[in-house]
Amino acid sequence: MASNRLIPLRVSNKKAYVWDIDGETKGPHIATHSRPSDIATLRSSHRLCGVLTGTLPHLSQQNVFLGVPLLLMPEEVVLLVEKGLAILVDDQNAHHDPSAAEMEKWDSERLRGVEEQLALAEEHDAREALHPDRGMSEKAILKRKEREERKARGKANAHDPDQGVSTPVITESVPDPVESSRITPSHSSGATPARNLATSYTVHVPGASSTFEWYAPSIHSFTTLAAARDAGMWDYPETPAQRARCAVFRDLWEQGYFMGGGFKFGGEYLVYPGDPLRYHSHFVASVIESPAAPLRPMEIIAHGRLGTGTKKAHLLCEWSEEKKTVTYYSIEWAGFG
Repeated sequence: MASNRLIPLRVSNKKAYVWDIDGETKGPHIATHSRPSDIATLRSSHRLCGVLTGTLPHLSQQNVFLGVPLLLMPEEVVLLVEKGLAILVDDQNAHHDPSAAEMEKWDSERLRGVEEQLALAEEHDAREALHPDRGMSEKAILKRKEREERKARGKANAHDPDQGVSTPVITESVPDPVESSRITPSHSSGATPARNLATSYTVHVPGASSTFEWYAPSIHSFTTLAAARDAGMWDYPETPAQRARCAVFRDLWEQGYFMGGGFKFGGEYLVYPGDPLRYHSHFVASVIESPAAPLRPMEIIAHGRLGTGTKKAHLLCEWSEEKKTVTYYSIEWAGFG
């Protein structure tokens, strides 16, 4: 079932990002009920992929597999707004300075959440102390028993009566992962039991700012490009070349294609017959801003050879501002003997 909800595109420094992946969002024309991920909706319902630009903490391959936010090409932003599928949010100005009362309330809620999660961690530790072998593999349990047996033999040999004297024995000290994860209280007189500083817990603190009371996107959101341009937060497209790119992008999108950046292949876009996760691109598209724009023969040869060398056809896309139409020319390189 299609939703009338407008996807919030949060603009910062003239670039549009998609941050929301689940949960509720504040703002005009934005529903607050359970909904699919905005990133998934863009890809599955609107055939727009964008580029993930955020790093993932504690991920060893974070330079290969990136996370939110999703950065959209300006042509994607223009298409979404013109089609009535998204709304532009001036994210910087939408965040106001919080009042003292708002800041105190937010801080108390944050600390309460931290305390609740620490209490759950302590409860988990208490259960583990009663059942130390729970969750351990058979191999780990066997190694633990072997360490205990070695310690027992070492103590017996150190106090062997046949030896006549006690011989100090150096035994291997291996930290027990179960013991090291427990809470170590202090039993000194009058002292409050303290948590072992070596023990670490993961405390999840929500980082989304869209739920803050001082976040007010309603007066800093725009449903049209003209309104966003008048506010000074968005100015694309503003040149004939940029208008031609938007027109070509929209025309290819309306034909059912997916588009991605084509800079590495000498064009503006890579054109896919389906989701780029399932298909290779068939075309590299270059935009010609008008029928009168010059095109050198060497450019045609270079485009044809590069496209054919990468198993793609090069698509020359000529935009006519007067006729409001796009004309396509497909180029492939053929070797002659």
